[in-house]
Amino acid sequence: MKKTVLFILAIVLFFSYSSLSQTKTSKKVVKFVIHTDYGDMKGFLYNETPQHRDNFVKLVKQGFYNGTLFHRVIPGFMIQGGDPDSKTAKPGQMLGNGDVGYTVPAEFNPALFHKKGALAAARQGDDTNPKKASSGCQFYIVEGKKYPAASLPAKYSEEQKKIYETVGGTPFLDGSYTVYGEITEGFDIIDKIANVDRDGKDRPKKDLKMTIKLVE
Repeated sequence: MKKTVLFILAIVLFFSYSSLSQTKTSKKVVKFVIHTDYGDMKGFLYNETPQHRDNFVKLVKQGFYNGTLFHRVIPGFMIQGGDPDSKTAKPGQMLGNGDVGYTVPAEFNPALFHKKGALAAARQGDDTNPKKASSGCQFYIVEGKKYPAASLPAKYSEEQKKIYETVGGTPFLDGSYTVYGEITEGFDIIDKIANVDRDGKDRPKKDLKMTIKLVE
């Protein structure tokens, strides 16, 4: 009888350990690096936005982003890329309408906000996209600017206000575009790309290609 009890306990412990292992695996942080001629930007994806995380991972594994451009840059705001049409774009060609034929449902989370370095999904405007679904491939990285904490609404935590005041960001985008990751290294690269010479359509005059890889 004692052996039977011990055997059952061993089985319970085994499955408990397996469940814990699966839980830990499912919460593993996905890291990535974006290579550019100006240097590398390193970051990670949020597990709190699983649909955006998994879609980004899928595209990166396919090599989808390799050779695409940062096709829209605005100083003090953001740098945008991921348009598949940019791979073969001619100089001066208007970009920003390329896609993969699907959208990703919005995954808004008040804890994930548009601080400097935030990785977020581009999307169509509210008039044609009232549910604020994200582009299946296009994204932007926030450069932003600093905002006095006192000017920010009460919905922000003290920590978030401090970040917007000292690091900067684009708080006016919160709750309208899904933030699903962040850059942790290479803020100077964001600044360099955001401030390159650009044409009247905010496209860099010199093509800025990227390569994105996952980091184990």
